[in-house]
Amino acid sequence: MDLAGYRELWRAHGVMTLLVSSLLARLPMLATMVPIAFLAKDASGSFRWAGIVAGAYSVGAAIAGPLWSRAADRRGPRGVLLATGIAWSLALFAIALLPTGLHRLLPLLALIAGALVPPVMQTLRAAWPRVVSGPALRTAYSVDATAQELLFMVGPMLGATAVSVASPRAGVLLAAVMSAVFIWWYALRQPEPLPRDPHTSVPLTARQLLWHRHRLPLILAFGLWVMSFNGISLAIVAFADDHGQRLIAGIFEAVWAFGSLVGGAVAGALPGRRTSYLWRRAALVAIGMLLCVFATWSSVSLGIALTLSGLTLAPAIGALYGRLGSLTPDVARTEVFGWMGSAATGGAAIGAAVAGAVIESFGVRYVWLLAAVLAAVSTVLLLRVPPEVEPEPSGPDLPAGGLLGETA
Repeated sequence: MDLAGYRELWRAHGVMTLLVSSLLARLPMLATMVPIAFLAKDASGSFRWAGIVAGAYSVGAAIAGPLWSRAADRRGPRGVLLATGIAWSLALFAIALLPTGLHRLLPLLALIAGALVPPVMQTLRAAWPRVVSGPALRTAYSVDATAQELLFMVGPMLGATAVSVASPRAGVLLAAVMSAVFIWWYALRQPEPLPRDPHTSVPLTARQLLWHRHRLPLILAFGLWVMSFNGISLAIVAFADDHGQRLIAGIFEAVWAFGSLVGGAVAGALPGRRTSYLWRRAALVAIGMLLCVFATWSSVSLGIALTLSGLTLAPAIGALYGRLGSLTPDVARTEVFGWMGSAATGGAAIGAAVAGAVIESFGVRYVWLLAAVLAAVSTVLLLRVPPEVEPEPSGPDLPAGGLLGETA
């Protein structure tokens, strides 16, 4: 174990404040959907309507995410975060205060709210190379991925608690207030952009950014991972229902996330090889999911397998963040993470739909087999992605990935 990365990260000026503010800014985003879903269900009497509202929100976020990220790259993240943070809060207020008789407007309001989601995650991942370097940068991305797992546990629970203690409207209002405060704080913590040469730091078009021999496989691989993750979440619910123990669905999700937390924390402390290939971590993700295929014979065995599978997730996700960031010029780094978020949104929707069909046609265990296949495909996609090599040449005037060129 080598804690040098953690020590450097802790000592870097403003890093802890940036990380904490980003976590708080992301919290209302993950606490929003549960209250909105219950609000739609209570207003219409149908979970089908709640699904339509949730889908509209996701569509808005997937379409607008890259646009806000691109604006953050060109105009600076602070102004974009402040504007979208205020607008998103107002949209949530409108949803919370909508009269029950006008519930048919919920999909439209949800679409608008989704389109106004601030690019918090994108700006954070673009900011890391500006504030840390070397082992601390690798640790920063690992901590980021690990913290995201914690938020996935805490955020929905916070929203569900607000619904249970008060009401769905109160839950949406709580998210609106939290977003107004926390996103404002996070926006003010943004680091200054790196100095740019106006002759060489030309903004990339969307095609130039995406149609790249390394960035495109990274984005597609992440979409496949999220597709498999969402499918597994549905498989966990189906497994618990089949065994008449719905409570264990929450336990399975918790142990899966706990494994990822541990894996991410350990990965951040490992010195790492001088040459680190991302496809190896992707292969471990596939092996972990394949392990679960042979563990569905009991709740205990599946819980153990999910814990072991979880150990591979945060290290792989953190490494992918790092490679995508380093292979993208600073002038487009926020936007590329925005496109990655859109790939994740699309993958999540497809994964849940396909997993439901697999469960009905073949059985629960085959969802993990499908997830392992998707992870294996991502491994193949990542074979040509260059490894992380330390020490890497760096400099304020050398754009990340500049030695590799920008042509596909």
